[in-house]
Amino acid sequence: MSDPVLLDNVTHKNLRVITRSGKAFGDSVNLVPVFPPEFGDVQREYPILLRKEKEGGYQALALLGFDAGENLFLEGDRWQASYIPGVIARGPFMIGFQQWERDGELLREPVIHVDMNSPRIRDGGEEGEPVFLPYGGNSPYLERIAAILRAIHQGVTVSKTMYAALESLGLIEPVNIQIEIHRDQHYDLQGYFTIADEKLAELRGDALEELNRVGFLEGAFLLRASLNNVKKLIEMKRRKIIGRTSGG
Repeated sequence: MSDPVLLDNVTHKNLRVITRSGKAFGDSVNLVPVFPPEFGDVQREYPILLRKEKEGGYQALALLGFDAGENLFLEGDRWQASYIPGVIARGPFMIGFQQWERDGELLREPVIHVDMNSPRIRDGGEEGEPVFLPYGGNSPYLERIAAILRAIHQGVTVSKTMYAALESLGLIEPVNIQIEIHRDQHYDLQGYFTIADEKLAELRGDALEELNRVGFLEGAFLLRASLNNVKKLIEMKRRKIIGRTSGG
C-alpha cells in the first residue's frame, strides 16, 4: 500500500531513490498512461492507443507488450528504449496539492509527494540517487523529477481539452489491431481508439488552423504515426520467444 507524504528537505534529507528498472519496482506492465507533452518522445518508441474512460474523455496509453504484465522493453534491470514514459520515470514521486489562503482567497498549489512505501526508497546509505544536496538544496535528480511531474500535471489538463476538440471534429475512431506472432499465437486488441486518417487529411479551413494554433494538430499526427511501432513490438515479441525456446 502506498504511503504518499509531502516531500521536504528536513524530514527527507537522507532520502535516496533507486533509479534502475526492474520487475521488483513495478515495471512489468504492458500499458502505461502517457500525455501530450511527451508524445514526441513516446511515439519514437511505442504505439499510443486511446482508451475511453468511465468518467468520460480518453486516456492515452503506451503499449509495451501484448500480454498483461508484459514489458517487452524490460531486460533485467535495464529499460531498452531511448525514452521512458513519465509515469514510470517519476519513480516514487507524485503531484499533490497544498491549500493556503491569501487575501481571503483559497489557493491550491501543486507540491511534490513521495511514496515512502515504494521499493525504490532508501533512507540513508550509499545506494540510489540522493534527493537533496548535503546542505538542503534540490539534487539534479530531484530537478529532473520536478520537470517530469510538471509535464504530467500539464498533460492531464491538456489531454481533456485536446481529446474533446479532436472528438468534436470526428477525428477519433475505434481501432481493432489484429496481431499474429506465429501461426498458433494471435492477439486481438479491441476497445481502443486512434486518429481517423482520412478525416485528418480532409481537415480544412478554420478547424485546421485552430487545431494547429493550440498545438493539437501535431499531437494528432504523433498519435497516428505511433501505430507504426506495433510492427516493432511484434518483432520484439518474436525475438523473446526465440530466446526462451533456445535457452537464451
